[in-house]
Amino acid sequence: MSMSARFVGGLSGTAAARVRSAALLVAAVLLVSISLPAERDHVTAAARASLRVTRLGHLVPRFRHAIVVVFENHSARRILGHAGAPFLWLAHHYALLTRYDAVAHPSLPNYLALVSGSTQGVRYDCTRCVFSGRNLGETLTAHSLTWKMYVEHLPLYLRQGPGITGPEKARLPFLYFRNLLGPSGRLTVPLPAFYRDLGRRHLPSFSLVIPDLCHDMHSCSIAKGDRWMHGFLRRVLQPGLLAKTALFVVFDEGRWSDVRGSGGRVAAIVAGPLVRPHSVSVAPLDHYSLLRTIEDAFGLPALGRSASARPIMGIWRRP
Repeated sequence: MSMSARFVGGLSGTAAARVRSAALLVAAVLLVSISLPAERDHVTAAARASLRVTRLGHLVPRFRHAIVVVFENHSARRILGHAGAPFLWLAHHYALLTRYDAVAHPSLPNYLALVSGSTQGVRYDCTRCVFSGRNLGETLTAHSLTWKMYVEHLPLYLRQGPGITGPEKARLPFLYFRNLLGPSGRLTVPLPAFYRDLGRRHLPSFSLVIPDLCHDMHSCSIAKGDRWMHGFLRRVLQPGLLAKTALFVVFDEGRWSDVRGSGGRVAAIVAGPLVRPHSVSVAPLDHYSLLRTIEDAFGLPALGRSASARPIMGIWRRP
């Protein structure tokens, strides 16, 4: 008789049964560990990642409004590297995200990622493609929240005909989703409506602000983009206008030679009264992280790759 058998035999019936059960459980765990190491590691890693993201969600405050302003085609170093730039001023006074990357080249897949958690498989700036995937406009509406896309010079773009077919369209992601092409099309409005809604304190829950191709620096100099941004901030950063509001300023993509995150390291700033002044985040972030932050703040389901993305944390004021 083995030592373990003699040990069990010396116990009472109830105690012996417990020991046998424990031994069987240990044997089963060891068997799984030996026979399925790859599967175990994969499942464990996925579970831990999911748990980490779930636990992090409560670290994002509730927003009344979220505003996202998107600029174009410059690296973080070029935008933040010269004194006097409004982007540098904003980053110093609010929060700078130092390791924020775009997710693709060229522009359109980045805009799609920002509002759907997916590039939709796009690898160029198509203007006639349409997608059926879920998107932020859809989930906001389903949760009785509101949204608008404010577009500078929209009336000029609309002269191209229904749907807009010029290069400007690649910066207007909500126009690519089939379920937003009906009545929701009325939620794409000219930029002056943003200032009017802001002044009346009637902003929607989510605002996507799109400067024209000159002011977003796609076709013009950084200096012109700086001047536009300076004017924008003067109108937006007025006392009381951004109560319980987060203002996100990001660039769609960096230099083509920069493939960090697949789209390059870009300037990304968060501002508003919800942000702790002079904050810096050094966590790796991207467009999916921004989408996840907005989803967590509004209690929305996570779309696409935002489900596994880290939200933006460590920069918020405590409630």
